Amino acid sequence: MHALVVGAVLASALLHAVWNAIAHAITDRLIGFALIGASGAVGGAVLAVFAGPVAPAAWPALLVSAALHVAYMGFLMLSYRTGDFGQVYPLARGTSPWVVALGAALLLDEELSPVHLAGVLVVSAGLTALVFASGRPGRAQAPALAAAVVTGLLIASYTIVDGYGVRASGNPLGYIAWLMVLEGPFFMIAAAVLRRGRLAAQLRPVWWIGSIGGLVSMTAYGLVLWAQTIGTLASVAALRETSVVFAAAIGALFFKEGFGRVRVAAAAAVASGIVLLNL
Repeated sequence: MHALVVGAVLASALLHAVWNAIAHAITDRLIGFALIGASGAVGGAVLAVFAGPVAPAAWPALLVSAALHVAYMGFLMLSYRTGDFGQVYPLARGTSPWVVALGAALLLDEELSPVHLAGVLVVSAGLTALVFASGRPGRAQAPALAAAVVTGLLIASYTIVDGYGVRASGNPLGYIAWLMVLEGPFFMIAAAVLRRGRLAAQLRPVWWIGSIGGLVSMTAYGLVLWAQTIGTLASVAALRETSVVFAAAIGALFFKEGFGRVRVAAAAAVASGIVLLNL
């Protein structure tokens, strides 16, 4: 991939880890995801005014992707509610690159060289290994890990849909803008229905950090969508999941999760995969 694309995807990975850390830090998960979604929707609406329209051919992909993103956020919220950040996040992100590689090859006729395929597999293996950084998961963690695997499959699904949609749109900025507008309000509406008269009081203490999370999320995914118009989906998806390495560092610094030898080895594997992807 071109150096500019690599830089954009790595920047996206860092921003993605940041907004996920914000989502995990807001202990009321529904409120956190409601704020992140609503902030992204507002940012998307503003961006849509300046970005211009997308091609009609992209709208089916936009609608399907918005539904997939809502489902993804729901399972991500469930996994954060029942599991540790340092365990469920890498499993969700490590599942998707190899699924994207298979899906893009079957559905979009993308081809990966053996070296690049090896890079995708090495990145996925390194990311998934982070699940075991805190020891072997027990039976009590099974629901969170199952939710994380479903999250990873949904990530792969919307990545493939958006890879097609953003290319058909002719306007990556317009595509991300409308995607945010379509998916963003769902959890705020759900919170308004479920929390009724308590919603304003529950939003007040965390509205600012949740709003920042939404804008960071929009920026992170916008960079990935732009990269998908240039690079292959599998390579971009694998490189994007280096966000797990950033997340491991955030977990160690802010959530007091250890960074031990397993995380160091996994980070080295991810770095090796990145080298293979760029040969």
